[in-house]
Amino acid sequence: MASTPRTRARAQTLADITRIGRDHLAADGAAALSLRAVARDLGVVSSAVYRYVASRDELLTLLVVDAYTELGDIVDAEVDAAEGPREKFLALGRSVRQWGLREPSRYALLFGSPVPGYHAPAEQTTGPGTRVITTLVRIIDTAWQGSSPGVETELSAPASLHGSFEEIRREMETKLPDELLARGVMVWAALFGAISFDVFDQYGATTFASRDDLFEYQLGLLTKIAGLE
Repeated sequence: MASTPRTRARAQTLADITRIGRDHLAADGAAALSLRAVARDLGVVSSAVYRYVASRDELLTLLVVDAYTELGDIVDAEVDAAEGPREKFLALGRSVRQWGLREPSRYALLFGSPVPGYHAPAEQTTGPGTRVITTLVRIIDTAWQGSSPGVETELSAPASLHGSFEEIRREMETKLPDELLARGVMVWAALFGAISFDVFDQYGATTFASRDDLFEYQLGLLTKIAGLE
């Protein structure tokens, strides 16, 4: 169905609200977001903005989905351009880090401390929010399917988690065994932990001569944990 002038106008207004919201997020932080301030910068009365975004929480959700979507698009493009599971994983890690360093306030909105009083609606945020981890699972799955059968590991995944892993297999349409899913969870947590330490400057300004080199070394370790070597 072709869009109407009214539909296009609404889409443009929402895009403008999102753009201004990103500016306020960077300047003031998520907890200080104000629809009145957005309306002022948009050049309209606050009641006009409420026709598009009914509350601060809806504005936050708009920004969350916008950030997850941009990050997912960037990661997918970089991963699709890489050859082989190892290179695809490296591309994923590097692109998430580069986006986080370039967009620290938006990274913090997604992966930092929760915004007081805000609860992201799962029906709107789960899909965009799981794109990167879904891509990571797909990379590990591809590597596993291309390797010899069986998973060599010194530790078996706890039996108490089997049901949880079974649900993950169903949701992500994979047959990865428990042990590799457990490794994938560890890689996921370690990857975003390393990026968060960098983005939020938790290492300290002078601790490492090259954070780029440190991150590349960390990625190399994670490729081994994930079974991508």
